[in-house]
Amino acid sequence: MLAADFSAARERIRAHILRTPLETSRTLSRLAGAKLHLKCENLQKTGSFKVRGALNRLLGLSAAERRRGVVAASAGNHAQGIAYAAGIAGVRATVVMPRTAAIAKVEATRGYGAEIVLAGGDYAAAFAHAAALARRRRALLVHAFDDEQVIAGQGTVALEILEQLPEVEVVVVPVGGGGLAAGIASALSTASPAVRVVGAQAELASTLRPSLRAGRRIEAPPSPTIADGLATSGIGVRPWRVLRRHLDRAVTVSEAEIAAAILLLLERSKLVVEGAGAVALAACLGPLRRSIAGRRVAVVLSGGNIDVNVLDRILNLGLAEQGRVFRFATVLIDRPGALAALADVIGRAGANIKQIHHDRGRVGVGVLETLVTVELETRGRDQVPEIVSLLRAAGYRLLR
Repeated sequence: MLAADFSAARERIRAHILRTPLETSRTLSRLAGAKLHLKCENLQKTGSFKVRGALNRLLGLSAAERRRGVVAASAGNHAQGIAYAAGIAGVRATVVMPRTAAIAKVEATRGYGAEIVLAGGDYAAAFAHAAALARRRRALLVHAFDDEQVIAGQGTVALEILEQLPEVEVVVVPVGGGGLAAGIASALSTASPAVRVVGAQAELASTLRPSLRAGRRIEAPPSPTIADGLATSGIGVRPWRVLRRHLDRAVTVSEAEIAAAILLLLERSKLVVEGAGAVALAACLGPLRRSIAGRRVAVVLSGGNIDVNVLDRILNLGLAEQGRVFRFATVLIDRPGALAALADVIGRAGANIKQIHHDRGRVGVGVLETLVTVELETRGRDQVPEIVSLLRAAGYRLLR
């Protein structure tokens, strides 16, 4: 793609999107050992970068295409981007979403004015339904990432980063189907070729690294992940052509690392970011830490449309990853005062009991015994050995 494609996209969509901030964080920079700058696409219109590509595609439609309308498939962010863009472009939009899509995302998409069709149990099934629907209606199928005009729209993120941080050395980008990463990598390859672009994926939805190793696109069904916005079966054909040439490297991060990044952004930067949006920061705090040491790094927070129904579980996983939640079980004699004695030791250790559960009917536990499972709030990972040592010194056998 040419530099002119990205400049044209930016002019086309400029009036309808936000120039999202590039925030700094001393805390996150210290933890990463680099100079981190957060590109806050979680604050973008509709809550993610997807609106950029959707607007560029729909505002560039011919008169005939406008009359036929558009169809798209998405589990959330592309859906909202298309619905928002269709309202601005004056185009009829139908969005096919999996039946498993979060109710909040379905309602948000409907709120922007799109027709919603629920079909299939995952994105692949929804896309197949959308393609068939587009053929029947003779409408334009707008792909979430495998479309050059969509990619050009996503690449406008890179143009803003260069204006906000001309001295940027590394850009870390979440990768699902690859549209955002391809747009950023392609735009930077002409505007600032010395900048390295690194792709980050969830371990449970990772096809980029094996594709780069094999030198060809590898497809694999994704497993359920909290980074659901990245859960595609493979890199798109068009993004792959760009990424195999211009991407510096790719890394993966675990579910616990993603959850910890979400928690850090919420606590330290007051930013609400979804799983997919936190993957790039998780990579900077994990597998990329050594290679980005001391560098100026732009971290793309690609979206903020987190499902509040699972937020509590994600934050608990993040607390556990940071060592701020410690869970253990032990067997007590089932008599008055036993639980109070255990609580006293925990109090002397300086921890706080969040939850406690008795199980008197567990197989293997004596008739006069009870299995007690305890969840503690701690000061951090360094306090856990102190708690364990005090409990064992008091005679408790810990089951974890």
